Amino acid sequence: MLTKRIIACLDVHDGRVVKGVQFVDIIDAGDPAELAARHAREGADEIVLLDITATHEGRKTLLDTVRRAAKVLFVPFCVGGGIRSARDAEQVFDAGADKVSVNSAALVDPMLIDAIGRSFGAQAVVVAIDARRDPTAADPVRDAQVLVQGGRKVTGRRVVEWAHEAEARGAGEILLTSMDSDGTRAGFDCELTAAVSEAVNIPVIASGGAGTVAHFAEVFARGKADAALAASIFHFGVSSARSLKQELAQAGVPVRLPC
Repeated sequence: MLTKRIIACLDVHDGRVVKGVQFVDIIDAGDPAELAARHAREGADEIVLLDITATHEGRKTLLDTVRRAAKVLFVPFCVGGGIRSARDAEQVFDAGADKVSVNSAALVDPMLIDAIGRSFGAQAVVVAIDARRDPTAADPVRDAQVLVQGGRKVTGRRVVEWAHEAEARGAGEILLTSMDSDGTRAGFDCELTAAVSEAVNIPVIASGGAGTVAHFAEVFARGKADAALAASIFHFGVSSARSLKQELAQAGVPVRLPC
């Protein structure tokens, strides 16, 4: 059985890690390089750094921030935000990233996924999807909407359909964030995660709502996620990746325990 990955996320704004609830009420959480190093030492399998305002502000990724974090990491490092071309991706890889995450730009031009995949391989391309259930739809899960620009704009695309297209275009993973659950610590959206996991044959990373060990165990089982991402519970000392993994292992979840 494949091990389940625990991923620590760094949402970066103006060079600082921040965290909010449902993409608003943002508070400061610390320095990206310091937090990246701490989470890796404490057992995170990967680190994801998202420059959360790059697209909205019309600028490229803060490469100096990426370089500082990459220098202290010994685990896979994924970076997203402001990547609009294969050249932008190349610059992020040159700054030390192992993978890039694309979101808004890929929806504007889906060929971006193809271009990055051709140049750097599918394993280096993560398509991030910010999702919100549609409460007016007959099936709020299957009809969940894709949002872009940091959750500011509804695209009219359905989450499951977009995930399927992203895979067909060469994405190696899907990073699925439930905007309804984000920052609440009330649990992942297992129904939505399962719907996406069942629609694709590539790994799905669940994001949004992590609060307890039970939430992780549930999203791996009922949500069929291959990995789960958390931010605030790690940043603010609610748990560490090491203690989380130890408890998951005791519950029978296959994880890679840190030394």
